[in-house]
Amino acid sequence: MKKIFACLLLLASGSTSAASDLEKSGDVLHLLIPATALGGSLIYEDGFEGAWQLAKTGIVSRLVVEGLKYTVDKDRPDGSGSDSFPSGHTADSFAAATFVQQRYGWQWAIPAYIGATYVGYTRVESDKHHIEDVLAGAAIGILSGLYFTDPYKGITITPVVGNGNYGLYVSGKF
Repeated sequence: MKKIFACLLLLASGSTSAASDLEKSGDVLHLLIPATALGGSLIYEDGFEGAWQLAKTGIVSRLVVEGLKYTVDKDRPDGSGSDSFPSGHTADSFAAATFVQQRYGWQWAIPAYIGATYVGYTRVESDKHHIEDVLAGAAIGILSGLYFTDPYKGITITPVVGNGNYGLYVSGKF
């Protein structure tokens, strides 16, 4: 699994020479992050609980994205359509990265979050989305992952912010 995430890092850190190459690299990574999360879940776990949680995370995230794209009429920066808000590529990538973080911990999630951030960057730099589209997509993916994913084992630490309170929520299976 470490080798898979190392490959993700290499893909994310590669230089690109043109906007089309940049966009293609984001497109590939957008598919690779969820596929790696699914493959890792199927290989690492005995059952299908993780795969099911990833599926729920991805499906709900995508339904929210598509619902917003349908209702919010916002032109893409390159003029190719009026479905700019929110970024589905970014939502999918952050949903998978958050699944990995919630299910298996930060040691596995850092490369996935770096890859998801790169996907968002490629969407803005290739003029497919505005920055707020990417930020909204990331928020949708993260919230979906946080809601539908339970830790596989060990301790999970989640930041808590709201109503003037700040702290950490620590949970685990013992």
